[in-house]
Amino acid sequence: MVNLHDWIDELCDLLDVETEADESLLGDLAEVAHDNVHPTAGPVTAFLLGVAAGSRDAGPDAVERMAARVQAFAEAWDRPAGSSSDEDNDDEADNEVAEELTHLDEIDEVDEDVDEEEEENLLV
Repeated sequence: MVNLHDWIDELCDLLDVETEADESLLGDLAEVAHDNVHPTAGPVTAFLLGVAAGSRDAGPDAVERMAARVQAFAEAWDRPAGSSSDEDNDDEADNEVAEELTHLDEIDEVDEDVDEEEEENLLV
């Protein structure tokens, strides 16, 4: 069985990534995001840290500083997964989408009325 360090080395080779990945830092960060934000936030957070580090050509010290900022952000997250606010936010978002769709339907109806009036005026 391949251990995590070997997996990361092989994956970096496969992806042609020259930078060493700090599996401890990424694992800790992913765990904090998982526990404080959402179960799938862990891998997404690690991925986005990698994207940010790569786009800045960041060295190990800069990556550690970014990871510390992200970890503090995740630890302070006030909407953890499974909280009742998730359901409230989902309902709120659903209501907002429904209102927007209703508004778009109303605009379409007005446009159709205007089109019919224009057609009638052209026929006269």
